[in-house]
Amino acid sequence: MKKFKSESKKVLDLMINSIYTNKEIFLRELLSNASDAIDKLYFKSLQLGNTGLSRSDFSINVTVDKEKRILTISDNGIGMTAEELENNLGTIAKSGSQDFKANNAVGEEDINIIGQFGVGFYSGFMVSERIEVLSKAYGEDVAHIWTSNGAEGYEIKDANKETHGTDVILYLKADEEEYGKYLEEYTLKSLIKKYSNYISYPIRMLCTNYDYDVEEGEEPKKTVNLETINSMIPLWKKSKNEITKEEYEEFYKEIFFDSHNPLVYTHMTVEGSVNFKALLFIPSNVPYNYYTKDYEKGLKLYTNGVLITEKCKDLVPDYFSFVRGVVDTEIELNLSRETVQQSKSLKAIGISVEKKIKTELENLLSNEREKYEEFFKTFGLQIKFGIYNGYGINKDKLQDLLLYYSVKENKYVTLKEYVNSMPEAQKYIYYATGKTNDSIKLMPQLEKIIESGYDVLCMTDDVDEFAIRFVDKYQEKAFKNVASDELGLDDNGVVNETDKELTDEIKAILGEKVEKVRISTRIKNHPVCFTTEGDISLEMEKVLNAIPGNGSPIKAKRVLEINSESSICEKLRVTYNTDKESLKDYAEVLYGLAELIEGIAIESPTELVGKICNLLSNK
Repeated sequence: MKKFKSESKKVLDLMINSIYTNKEIFLRELLSNASDAIDKLYFKSLQLGNTGLSRSDFSINVTVDKEKRILTISDNGIGMTAEELENNLGTIAKSGSQDFKANNAVGEEDINIIGQFGVGFYSGFMVSERIEVLSKAYGEDVAHIWTSNGAEGYEIKDANKETHGTDVILYLKADEEEYGKYLEEYTLKSLIKKYSNYISYPIRMLCTNYDYDVEEGEEPKKTVNLETINSMIPLWKKSKNEITKEEYEEFYKEIFFDSHNPLVYTHMTVEGSVNFKALLFIPSNVPYNYYTKDYEKGLKLYTNGVLITEKCKDLVPDYFSFVRGVVDTEIELNLSRETVQQSKSLKAIGISVEKKIKTELENLLSNEREKYEEFFKTFGLQIKFGIYNGYGINKDKLQDLLLYYSVKENKYVTLKEYVNSMPEAQKYIYYATGKTNDSIKLMPQLEKIIESGYDVLCMTDDVDEFAIRFVDKYQEKAFKNVASDELGLDDNGVVNETDKELTDEIKAILGEKVEKVRISTRIKNHPVCFTTEGDISLEMEKVLNAIPGNGSPIKAKRVLEINSESSICEKLRVTYNTDKESLKDYAEVLYGLAELIEGIAIESPTELVGKICNLLSNK
């Protein structure tokens, strides 16, 4: 028995047990090798001419012998001589495909050989206790068989084979539970479709079918036929003009297991410093696990129709993680071909894909507003997180994609639309935060803004205010929370100091619960509300304190504002002068009412109800 020319058993042990993390890809590697062998012969036939060979003559066959636990992958490609078996299989990490590319200038007809490293073949040992390679080179009279049980070595003998090509015969390991599935028709068909569906030659195997259209009581009729498993021609390699809308939609639903049509799809063909083709889809529904830690972003990456990775995360930024699609290109792969290397080419593809997605969304916003609003309702949260997670670094890319509900317009508007409709005297872009648009419209803090003829944007997601802080300004207009202490209005709502003693007394009663108490004209129809001073709003306080393990509670600087025109305010003035004991109950009730308006949990509801009852009964 000959030793492998790498001169190290450990090297092959590493190849078999460490390079590949997913056993099932052995089939992809062997089918890719078979495709390469056919490509080499097809290319050679073009050079020689008059060989009588055409593309339709070539195929790859997968056969199973369950009883003997044998899986065979056969091709009618170029085959190998004894010397080539010695060099290609006896020398680890020597790529015959790379040598073929280097030694054969490619003319007008491209040769899409996949192999690069010469290690894919050895992935078969992950599932096999022995591998035989029976091969007959094109134009040769003698066949040879290469046999190996793994890292110990190999032997090559003369053999009989009628036609040119190669049979890779795998004797699967004994563990039925782990390796027996690779002898099952369903598993093999699934793996072929998953990894090798777009290899450009037919991959055939015997498939069992049942006819259930029989008389009652009869067994279904069983037939076994040789079927082509792969579709061969990828949709993305066809001309756009040849593909119907229905074909795009069916492709999406089949490949991404979605029962709904995509909201948007686009077909890319890019030629330049990096050549690639891509199909991109924006789903119409949120994937069931989208907002969980189990969701993985990324596009399917193919090289010459062979799936390299299911989720190439480097091709889409996080804020477009909802996009599904495929990219096909020649890219630098790592040794196992399970992942891709970071490279300029990969980065260039990612930049092109990102620009295309943004352009499609902008077109949707401009030309199909209702459809865009549907998209934003589904995935707008991810756009907002894109601004927040990048600490504002992506704001210029994403801010024009934002939509917020307008109180004045009673519809969703962009920031550009809001600013373009602002009165000349308006200084800020006003917004309010809350659980729903309807609840925000009822907020007391809006009353002065609306009375001034200004609009307010409703922000209902936890991330909204954090993201908008990173946007900072839009067209030189700063954002202002309607609950802020200072609103930039001619009349900011603060009455003169005649009630200072009253507000000081209420502040003393409430203590550290509030930063200030003031009598105000900024609210019209409600007796009381909170505003805040500083960078932390009440909504941000709620969000931050809801984060597990966030340490000490975050506290906004609350200002209790009392409506100067309400009967409650007059009652407070009278009570301050006549019954300071009752003023304490009034102050704490008003504070509790302000909490209720803000949706803040009251510390002691029973105590608050008791004080309200006391005041109602005039006790």
